[in-house]
Amino acid sequence: MTGDQAGPATQFPNLLPRPEGEREKLEAAWKLPRGWRILSAVNNTVIGPFYIATAFVFFLLAGILGLLMRLQLAVPGNDFLPPATYNQIFTMHGTVMMFLFAVPAVEAMAVLLLPQMLGARDLPFPRLGAFAFWAYLVGGAVFFCTLFFGAAPDGGWFMYPPLTSVRFSPGAGADWWLLGIGFIEISAIAGAIEIIVGVLRTRAPGMTLARMPIFAWTMLVFAFMIVFAFPAIILATILLELERAFDWPFFIAERGGDPLLWQHLFWFFGHPEVYIIFLPAAGMVSMIVPTMAGHPLVGYRPIVIALIAVGFFSFGLWVHHMFATGIPARSLAFFSATSMAVAIPSGIQVFAWVATMAAGRLRPTVPALFVLGFLLIFTLGGLTGVMVALVPFDRQAHDSYFVVAHLHYVLFGGMVFPLFAAIYYWAPAFSRRALSERLGRWAFGLIFAGFNIAFLPMHLTGLIGMPRRVYTYPAGMGWDGLNLVSTIGTFVLAAGVAVFLVDVIRNLRPTIAEHAGDVWEAGTLEWLPNAGFGLRSVPRVASREPLWESPGLAKEVEAGVWYLPGTATGLRETIVTSPVEAEPQYLMRLSTDGWAHVAAAVFTAGFFLLLTVKLVVPAVLSGAAAIAAIYVWTWQLDPASVGEVEIGGGTRLATYASGPISHGWWGTVILLLVAAALYLSFVFSYLFLWVVFPDQWPRRQALPESSAAIAAAAGFCVSGLALFAASAALRRPQDPGPDFVSLVIGGAVALALGNGLELWGHWQAGTRPTANGYGALVFGHAVIQGQMTAAVLTVAAFAAARAAMQLLSGERRAVFDTLMLVWSYALCQGLFGLALTHGFPRLVATP
Repeated sequence: MTGDQAGPATQFPNLLPRPEGEREKLEAAWKLPRGWRILSAVNNTVIGPFYIATAFVFFLLAGILGLLMRLQLAVPGNDFLPPATYNQIFTMHGTVMMFLFAVPAVEAMAVLLLPQMLGARDLPFPRLGAFAFWAYLVGGAVFFCTLFFGAAPDGGWFMYPPLTSVRFSPGAGADWWLLGIGFIEISAIAGAIEIIVGVLRTRAPGMTLARMPIFAWTMLVFAFMIVFAFPAIILATILLELERAFDWPFFIAERGGDPLLWQHLFWFFGHPEVYIIFLPAAGMVSMIVPTMAGHPLVGYRPIVIALIAVGFFSFGLWVHHMFATGIPARSLAFFSATSMAVAIPSGIQVFAWVATMAAGRLRPTVPALFVLGFLLIFTLGGLTGVMVALVPFDRQAHDSYFVVAHLHYVLFGGMVFPLFAAIYYWAPAFSRRALSERLGRWAFGLIFAGFNIAFLPMHLTGLIGMPRRVYTYPAGMGWDGLNLVSTIGTFVLAAGVAVFLVDVIRNLRPTIAEHAGDVWEAGTLEWLPNAGFGLRSVPRVASREPLWESPGLAKEVEAGVWYLPGTATGLRETIVTSPVEAEPQYLMRLSTDGWAHVAAAVFTAGFFLLLTVKLVVPAVLSGAAAIAAIYVWTWQLDPASVGEVEIGGGTRLATYASGPISHGWWGTVILLLVAAALYLSFVFSYLFLWVVFPDQWPRRQALPESSAAIAAAAGFCVSGLALFAASAALRRPQDPGPDFVSLVIGGAVALALGNGLELWGHWQAGTRPTANGYGALVFGHAVIQGQMTAAVLTVAAFAAARAAMQLLSGERRAVFDTLMLVWSYALCQGLFGLALTHGFPRLVATP
């Protein structure tokens, strides 16, 4: 069967009557737990709604904090909120909106929509997705509750040192932010890994990259941006927490650190974060506009190129937020030009949406209204973005309410309006009833009017001098009336959100069956009939709008005509396809419901949160429990092959894969890209502090003996040889168990010993982490390398246990493939680290 065929015709053997009980077996394999046990479910039709609801709760909570701030600023000299309380509310408002709402909300939409949109039964790592959700819920809830105990952070959502150092913030508030938010970012990365592998490897047969829905493209770019951007903020939180807990001076200027290092790391994450939020919202708009206009999206390929370009350019914009810090003029010119250049690919998408509307006939539905509101507001935000990209203007408007207005026009206009449009648009695909058009119009009108009443005056407030981050202001500055208008606008906006909530409560009835259906007459696969297992059968896709090309496709899919109409192995399954052409490669058996991933999330959150309050022993016990839960969770993720099975149309697929073809190998590679991005962020930090304070680096006679580096390198070489020997032992026909276990454990210990010898050389030379920035960096490097070593030891112990139980062999080796990747990366990073911490100081040292 060719990829150009739009329907099954007579060549597809599944046109024959389906076997008795086939559907019942499929439903039994995907049966959901009932009652309170639903919390143990892992499939996307359960986790997705949970995820979206949790993100929206945080949106409401952050919105309430925003209302309190506006009440405080409504009139001059107000004492509604004390300064300390206002600072906590101000910090929590921005932090919750950015970290607990914006990114989780779009990840939640991806978890819910992507499997159906791609024609998959589920994303490839259901328990990892569920773990990400529970970690986010537990960590986010505990973090928000610090506000009720006076322990919330108060240094702003950007947490600039030295304000957040122990000297100026001696309480635990900053620690809650650093450990809590750093942990939540790990949850976001887990979701990103699942999205990348899901989009690239679990598409319906025939759904080539050129036929993939735009939303899937945006989520792919979004996830890769998370992979490369979030490690910078994770490193920043690690360094600042090490400084606060152990007095390692990464950001203390008088001791060889630099607070500007935090700004570089934070904004390397922070400005891509704007586009990380915007791109999925743009993808939602690119799905809604063609349906509402009744016309295929104009400029599909240019939009895909624009998405990739936005993702690329966004990493060259971070200094956009640092124009007033005194950086060199040439750097200012480069980053100013890049900041303006990113408007070009963003504009391509806007013109494509307008062209699609013009080519068809836009129906004035509630989703269309929110899209039109988004276009107006985001365009205005983009124009003010070009203004603040101009260095002279930015220096005047920097840290004024003009920037507050710009930020909200870009983020609220660019993300929240499309999100409301998406909820109204896709609700019928997952609910018994569509949301109300009448209430939706009221919600849109109030939200649109309230937003502009609230934030449009802030442009003027900022231009006439009102600084941001102030809790009150004197009368007679010309800000009084504008602030009162802004406060009124926020309450109009809140009224619109309240109308939306009424609509949701009255009409939204999430269910795995009996959906309202394709009320918009859309063209993509998520509108096919679906249940807890997704599509009854997986069609071969031959166009970007398969439902428009094949009007009878819904009946064919529901009749079981296409691929995988039942369960070939009696378990939950999905088809793994090639990354470019989406041709079937093997049948993946998916993990099922359970409690181990929930326990892992709770105990992982406990580890971070207990460290925050300095309960070290309970934190270590919680971390050990988390590892044990992960062992239980992953023990059954590598089932043995049951041979080839028929999936329909005469196609037979293997039920096991290892190496580069397997989804686990791809997930590990993405995880290692995260590790590499974090390590490169550290290398940047190391070189940045050397440029700023070269005199802190030791003279040649004070450097460690070269014998320490040689001994460490020898340890790494022994570890590498043990790894290759273990791989060879695994390929032997006889039981590799005893030899394999010895090689794996011994090699992992040699890796740890090499790291220890490297650090011991520095200690013997008199380097101390508390002495200056150089010493802090040396020991900070040991922390980063120690994380990778701990990962190797953990996976090695897991592989050794499976080998001892005869669950590992030359054919059943996916676990060892993962270990090889992680181990090889740790060795490469360790050797590079020797060159960085032992070799580089010798190159630049003075006699």
